[in-house]
Amino acid sequence: MLRVANLRVLQYFLQWNGTYAANYSSRSINKVFDRKVKRIQKDSSFRFAEDARTFEYIKNEISFQIADRIEDVSREFPLMYDLGCGRGYVSSQLTEEDSIHSIIQGDLSRNALESALESVVPTSSIVADEETISMRENVFDLVTSSLSLHWVNDIPACFRKVLHMLKPDGCFLGAVFGGDCLFELRCSLQLAETEREGGMAPHVSPFMQGHDLANLLNASNFNLVTVDMDEIVVSYPSMFELMEDIKGMGENSALVNRKPLHRDTIAAAASVYKALYASEDGSVPATYQILYFIGWKPDDSQPKPLERGSTPKGFQRKITEEV
Repeated sequence: MLRVANLRVLQYFLQWNGTYAANYSSRSINKVFDRKVKRIQKDSSFRFAEDARTFEYIKNEISFQIADRIEDVSREFPLMYDLGCGRGYVSSQLTEEDSIHSIIQGDLSRNALESALESVVPTSSIVADEETISMRENVFDLVTSSLSLHWVNDIPACFRKVLHMLKPDGCFLGAVFGGDCLFELRCSLQLAETEREGGMAPHVSPFMQGHDLANLLNASNFNLVTVDMDEIVVSYPSMFELMEDIKGMGENSALVNRKPLHRDTIAAAASVYKALYASEDGSVPATYQILYFIGWKPDDSQPKPLERGSTPKGFQRKITEEV
């Protein structure tokens, strides 16, 4: 059962200006990802909570880091929305000492929400697509997103919706996979497919570079944007275990024009992977590059940058020379 603390409250949040919604519906974009396929994949991965726990190690670690960053912000966030929450990974990492009073979390997958992890913070759950989520303006103090935005077709529109639902001086904080994520797998598949099939097709989701993420947040009118990068390297017995875990996470390919891999191409890619990247014990590494970001909805109370060429009053520059 989905946890809905107050249905009327949720309905209030989900009502919004019709003109604002029309602006998004009129946008025409090239769809890279098939959202229906992604929903089916996630529903399959989260059908059984016991199985899902086996593959949650990356998402749990990243959510812990996001919760730690929330704690570092010295202010209270009475109401938080978790965008693309999965099984409520961020909510499960928050403690009673954190500044969150209430959480609404939404995800594309009903199975994920129905098997959501426990949270000490009062939490309500709704089935909501990150691409079509509709909220009132100036509602939330904090919006988080942990490893879900890389499946969104129109990132700028998603960011503008987040800005719309945040209160002035509200915070948008989260994490996405970086551009070099799983580069070992990508290179191995490309080399094997080129050799066996005379060409290559994308099989790993395209990811954002750090400067692209910062530019998108700034272009969406977020202030005080900060992006930092981290890497997690996990060892696997072979490429096959890596691919099994990716599927178990619900992160297998959902590209619109995805091309199935031939069995002999997969076997060749596993050999290439081991030849290029295997360690002395025969295991192979997989690099998960993570981009953490934070941005704030503009407000008059926020610090303003000094004009170029200006000098703070009373500041004197001293040059000391030693002879």
